[in-house]
Amino acid sequence: MMSYNVKQKGMTLIEIMIVVAIVGILASIAYPSYQNYVLRSHRSAATSCLLELAQFMERNYTQNMRYDSVGFALPNLQCMTESANRYDYTSVQAQRTYTVTATAIGPQANDTACPTLGMDQAGTKLVSNASVAATVAECW
Repeated sequence: MMSYNVKQKGMTLIEIMIVVAIVGILASIAYPSYQNYVLRSHRSAATSCLLELAQFMERNYTQNMRYDSVGFALPNLQCMTESANRYDYTSVQAQRTYTVTATAIGPQANDTACPTLGMDQAGTKLVSNASVAATVAECW
């Protein structure tokens, strides 16, 4: 007589369900963290763009001794083009003052901590909902 001692290889349905549950739990923890990271990275790009816009404003002031010189318009920078679907950039100019702002739009509007970033002629960094300096530092 022949004896058939064959071991079966493979995974049971219970083992597969446990793996699926573990992967689901890990994904539910990791995805919000990933989304937060993406929002912060785009916010960082917007702050860099605001700094570049402020430099253009200062160059204009150096040449014309005023921020609101005739015919001056902010250039369409590469950073503005790249983040056009996430931030709307604007500037308000007077003779001796200016404010450049980046307002979150589209998917970046989910960034409720820092929806509008700005900078003025004194180099003051602004955030629309920041009541304390720690919030401004976190956003910038």
